[in-house]
Amino acid sequence: MLVFPAIDLINGKCVRLAEGDFAQIKEYSADPIDIAKKYEDAGLTHLHVVDLDGARNKKVSQYKILEEIVSKTTLRVDFGGGIQSDDDLKIVFESGAKQANIGSLAVASPEKFEIWLETHGFEKIILAADVRNKMMAAHAWKETSSMHLNDLVDRFLLKGLKYLTCTDISKDGMLQGANQDLYFELSIKYPSLCITASGGVHQIEDLQKLKEINSYGVIVGKAIYENKVSLQDLYFIQNN
Repeated sequence: MLVFPAIDLINGKCVRLAEGDFAQIKEYSADPIDIAKKYEDAGLTHLHVVDLDGARNKKVSQYKILEEIVSKTTLRVDFGGGIQSDDDLKIVFESGAKQANIGSLAVASPEKFEIWLETHGFEKIILAADVRNKMMAAHAWKETSSMHLNDLVDRFLLKGLKYLTCTDISKDGMLQGANQDLYFELSIKYPSLCITASGGVHQIEDLQKLKEINSYGVIVGKAIYENKVSLQDLYFIQNN
């Protein structure tokens, strides 16, 4: 199971939200490059970067930090937040991201998402499914749509979807444990997908349980900053 430590960015700083609420922001570091280097030094290989400014403003804005992380580390970076246009997607890939997380656009314009899957390839496009009770949310989680997660996944599978990152918003940033049932259900229903779990991880046992149900990956954010799990724990989980 791959481990994706998360860097969520607002105004160039590393922050975390609680349940996707911008009124519940906690800043952890003013130097995301230093944080990324610490992950690399710990032997981790991947990084999940979220442009929260971009998600809120519907336009990629933190690409300079992405460029710097990619140029100063060997981490394989996936990037999301505010990718709403062809230009946004071009900027993300030109700035060095290996994969792009697409959430709001996939809900609002599934036809466009399908075009991106076809033109850029399924290895580069991730469906970022942010859900409340399996209903898709969009635009920095402020809007819950009438689109059910399964309906969207079923549609995109026909177009070659391979990667799904699913965030349970009710769990995100709460340090109350991941929604194991949701990810187990998804893994059974969609065995061909590489599913990454996101939201709620707060101890090593959460990671072990996700690994037991054959999750492709797990995103860990606040648990690192709050010293609930160590970087050594993450390295061990990924490599054993």
